[in-house]
Amino acid sequence: MRRSLALKVGTVAAAMAVAVAGIAFSTTGASAQSNAATGYATQNGGTTGGAGGAVVRATTGTQIHAALCNRASTSTPIIIQVEGTINHGNTTAVDGDSCDTAADRIELKGISNVTILGVGSGATFDQLGIHIRDSSNIIIQNVTVKNVKKSGSPTSNGGDAIGMESTVRNVWVDHTTLEASGGESEGYDGLFDLKNDTKYVTLSYSILRNSERGGLVGSSDSDTASSFITYHHNLYQNLNSRMPLLRGGTAHTYNNYFTGIVESGINPRVGAKIKVDNNYFEDSKDPLGTFYTDLMGYWQVSGNTFDNVTWSSPGTDNHPAGPNPTSTTTVSIPYSYSLDNASCVPSIVTATAGANKGLKTSDGSCSVTSPTAGPTTTTPTTDAPTTGNPPTGANLSIGAGADGTSKASGTSYGNVIDGSTSTYWSPSGTTGRVSVKWSSAKTIDTVVIKEASDATGRIGSWQLVNNDTGAVLASGTGAGTISFTATSLTKVNFVITSASGTPKITEFETYA
Repeated sequence: MRRSLALKVGTVAAAMAVAVAGIAFSTTGASAQSNAATGYATQNGGTTGGAGGAVVRATTGTQIHAALCNRASTSTPIIIQVEGTINHGNTTAVDGDSCDTAADRIELKGISNVTILGVGSGATFDQLGIHIRDSSNIIIQNVTVKNVKKSGSPTSNGGDAIGMESTVRNVWVDHTTLEASGGESEGYDGLFDLKNDTKYVTLSYSILRNSERGGLVGSSDSDTASSFITYHHNLYQNLNSRMPLLRGGTAHTYNNYFTGIVESGINPRVGAKIKVDNNYFEDSKDPLGTFYTDLMGYWQVSGNTFDNVTWSSPGTDNHPAGPNPTSTTTVSIPYSYSLDNASCVPSIVTATAGANKGLKTSDGSCSVTSPTAGPTTTTPTTDAPTTGNPPTGANLSIGAGADGTSKASGTSYGNVIDGSTSTYWSPSGTTGRVSVKWSSAKTIDTVVIKEASDATGRIGSWQLVNNDTGAVLASGTGAGTISFTATSLTKVNFVITSASGTPKITEFETYA
């Protein structure tokens, strides 16, 4: 019988006080992708996310989806900087050739080379999970995901805060806070689940708390293809089980802080192997072993601290590693890593793990370090467009083609390139994309966006995107003349990311 979730905060609060007293750390978010992937995410070619790609800012789920959909291809690198609360109310599906999105989750499906990074005052995905499927080279960093439900209302992503499935490769989840407010009876599921052939994943410097289920690898005893997972410097607090539940495959867990485990912790089964190094287990039950099955898993242990830990008696479906854990296998780790002594893990992890900690890390000698500079990126301009007379010369949109993501009834993409201000295009809602395209490359440095005077809504924020490369040429607010560095391209996108109502664009002019 599954016991109820026990909430326990005193010990962690005390550890936080010790950490704050001895170590200075920032409470603000990161402003650019920082640090480098660690653990198994460094294998199989490595994990770099959207490094080198355009940097896009998003404050809604719809804008995150739009950023994915307006790339030149499903593999065009992009860093999406997220700030504010992302929820069901501001997340809709967006269509495009480089995405496959959904309205009830942040959908990373069939894509690669993407970073989602919390910035500014922080990014919180509230009751809205992040779903990664058939994708590779993904980084999720410095975000909070909370109270994602699989039953009740609203439901999202099968109830997983972050879930991966179906041929996923090379994902690094770092400095995140994943939390729920109860267990399965309250509608919650796993915080960090990997299924159906997911490999080369690292979860680092993150908090998993206040849920029945931390996370699993493999959805059933026949789903054993997922493997090569690293968990390090994470805080597991007030969880019943699954830290992780590992079916088949190989994993490595080191320098994690486990406190208040109600039923069971690390649970390899069905032949799974896990290396367990220098972790700190406190005030917990059965932190390591094979539980709820006779399909045994195996472990290699060294340097761990067990503080006020209790162990159940062995049985047919219960195989605790303690009270004196010894190794039952050996695990060869292909990457380099530095181990903090287990004695300092509570203070180090409390000071560094979770979102909005300034991406602080450990240096491997029980000290906290600041992040190194991340990859060099080009941030688009944010000035509003100028107004006044349009530029001289030929409008290159005349005779070109046009398309977009959606159009309201009675409107047409072609209306923005017909030279007439009496016709217009509107998206089907308040946001969307309209594009001008040519059969051969054109060099342009100016765009003029004209709005109808009788529109019920006005353009708010927008981005001008080179569809060929995914680069953001400019961004700002309102209609008017937009100038930027001369660029050769075959298609240019005008992406409306917010508006006061349904806008009407009468002309999308382009000039050399």
